[in-house]
Amino acid sequence: MEDQSRCLPLKANSNIMITIIDYGMGNLRSVEKGFTSQGVEVCVTNKPEQVKNADGLVLPGVGAFGDCIKNLRKEKLIDPILEFIDSGKPFLGICLGLQALFEESEESPREKGLGLIKGKVVKFPFSKEKGLKVPQMGWNRVKTSSDSKILDGIPQDSWFYFVHSYYVAPEENGLDLLTSDYGIEFTAGIVKDNIFASQFHPEKSSDTGLRILKNFARVCGA
Repeated sequence: MEDQSRCLPLKANSNIMITIIDYGMGNLRSVEKGFTSQGVEVCVTNKPEQVKNADGLVLPGVGAFGDCIKNLRKEKLIDPILEFIDSGKPFLGICLGLQALFEESEESPREKGLGLIKGKVVKFPFSKEKGLKVPQMGWNRVKTSSDSKILDGIPQDSWFYFVHSYYVAPEENGLDLLTSDYGIEFTAGIVKDNIFASQFHPEKSSDTGLRILKNFARVCGA
């Protein structure tokens, strides 16, 4: 993939840069606009060095699990992502960016995920008779017991926008979980140390979702 980096020089009153990973998948423009609408500067890049040196890192994505992992590998971005997360700096995963953190997915059995969260990605087990369409596309309430700073000012049972056929099934303890319901209760997001990742799209979730992006920027030091 060609170098698609859009990294502007930092303004005089800014000392942090939030980096959005461009690996050829996802609604990068929407995520970028979500941050800039909150007055937050971002860098969109596929350069490994810029990924490693970010102050806050965002992995968005829309599409298939296997293609995501293949593209990250092709662009030599997997090791920089792992190094960044291991450094303890804030990481935000969105939709496919949440799923990629897990060990494997039913969608692409031959591709291993980043393996940062024990568990796998599974498909909604619905038939047409239940009247629930897959993919789930639309707004849904989210519950959380987490006190993560990224959720500051987010009321319980807030509405967020989802587009997905698969959801994550964590198998490890020590995670703060966000949950939602679509025929079954499912994990809508996770909080673990410096990782926050959501199945929903904050950049498409009106003021409440944009508040999450602004909170993430604050955690990064903006």
